Amino acid sequence: MIDQLYALYKREVLKLFRSRFMWAMILAQPLMWIIFFGNSLAGLPKGFLAQYFGVDNYLAYMLPGMVTISMMTAGTFASISIVIDRRLGYLKRVLTTPTPRSAVFLAKALGGMTRGLLMVPVILALGALLGVHYKIDWGALVAWLAGLLALGIGFSSLFAVFTSNTSDVHAPGVIANFITMPLMFTSTAIFPREFFPTWLKALSEVNPLTYATELGREALIYGSAPSTTALAALALFAVTTTAIGIVMVETQLSPD
Repeated sequence: MIDQLYALYKREVLKLFRSRFMWAMILAQPLMWIIFFGNSLAGLPKGFLAQYFGVDNYLAYMLPGMVTISMMTAGTFASISIVIDRRLGYLKRVLTTPTPRSAVFLAKALGGMTRGLLMVPVILALGALLGVHYKIDWGALVAWLAGLLALGIGFSSLFAVFTSNTSDVHAPGVIANFITMPLMFTSTAIFPREFFPTWLKALSEVNPLTYATELGREALIYGSAPSTTALAALALFAVTTTAIGIVMVETQLSPD
């Protein structure tokens, strides 16, 4: 299975590097987030930002959240890739070989994670150019990167599961809207938990985006030690979604 997984994952990576439009998205999406949303609260008083956000620059607060949101949205490409391969007949050709369905699924999940990781240095570089001063804790940075890997695999697996038996090109977009928007606004990626009503705080506590974002702030903005609880929660999220995905695609992944 390892050989088939490597070959399928290599194909996903090559498709990514050969696509001009994918590179345009990787560069343009973070830029638009930073320019339009990152500056939307630039006029807040520094005292207010320091008290409630723990920073004197809203962009610094939002930057780790932007990275985690990008990792989540990049996972949608795992589901898109399955649908495209099914419509082109490629998936049918692969499944007529001894290649396990789980290898196809894992290759898509790893491909989605890779797309997300490519956005990370772009976002951090743009933040530095726009005046964000990083206070790096190296232990927390390693933990955050591990958390991003888990987050990327987890969401890519989750999205891939939902399109394992459909060839409808509209399905990935619809599924993405139902998942990404609620998770984004029930996490601390954009606003502090202190602003939330009680029910929203409860949702934030079980949202994987919250854990990844807080790890990022510890690593880049606050310069504090990493939260082992957050890292464990992200690892559990990745293991759970991947395990469910493997079980489901073995029975539901259809060639057409």
